[in-house]
Amino acid sequence: MKTLIMSLLATGLLAVTTEKQSKNNKPISMKMNAGIVTPKLDETKEFYTSVLGFTIKFENEWFVLLQTPDGEDMISFLQPGHPSQQPVFQSSFPGKGVYLTIEVEDVDEIHAQIKRKGIPIEVELRNETWGDRHFAIIDPNGIGIDIVKYTAPQ
Repeated sequence: MKTLIMSLLATGLLAVTTEKQSKNNKPISMKMNAGIVTPKLDETKEFYTSVLGFTIKFENEWFVLLQTPDGEDMISFLQPGHPSQQPVFQSSFPGKGVYLTIEVEDVDEIHAQIKRKGIPIEVELRNETWGDRHFAIIDPNGIGIDIVKYTAPQ
């Protein structure tokens, strides 16, 4: 998640400027939690907890907040059309155009664990010229999950 925020900052898609920041030149503390609106709430919760080892931080009948195993990052899932939510949060994700990157210490071990669980591998484990060693899977919502160990380019 830190990598995503840094990428957004670097590309200008996320800008943090406030008077407080300008006066003392200290960055504003921020955390980001991506959220996906999906009718597949139960399948998604099962996938992230049983396949990736996420834990449930909070849930109710229409929302689940999941936390990475190290507790550093979170992602939430919300049922579409819930009357408690404003219209901007009611439409269901169409299943294309989003990916998640999960950085891990030992990508080979995670790859082996996921294969043992019988999860289909979308991109087999590989080394890229820019330095990533990674593989990819797809969650129940069609979201590509790139599981990566960053290394120096070869």
